[in-house]
Amino acid sequence: MDNYSQEESTIDMHATVHGDVQGVGFRVTTLRYAQRLGLVGYVRNLDNGDVEIQAQGSRENIEKLLSLLKQKFGDSITDISLIIVPYNDALNEFQIII
Repeated sequence: MDNYSQEESTIDMHATVHGDVQGVGFRVTTLRYAQRLGLVGYVRNLDNGDVEIQAQGSRENIEKLLSLLKQKFGDSITDISLIIVPYNDALNEFQIII
């Protein structure tokens, strides 16, 4: 297998996390995990009690982020809706949007 086939392309993932995910440190934890994984994007609470995440980076690291969040908050998460959209390089850091 050559190096090109092993490279991971950058993707842009939008997720809505459903469940009891507000007021439990979800946004701060997401921020810390995303920064450690080298992702850029944001996390924010939605008015209906869900949390929205936009993350850009390698598919592997985005999958790691979601896995870590499921491990940490598994009892609080009832569902995660995912959409992969065309990559847009306008973001340069991961942040919490209030």
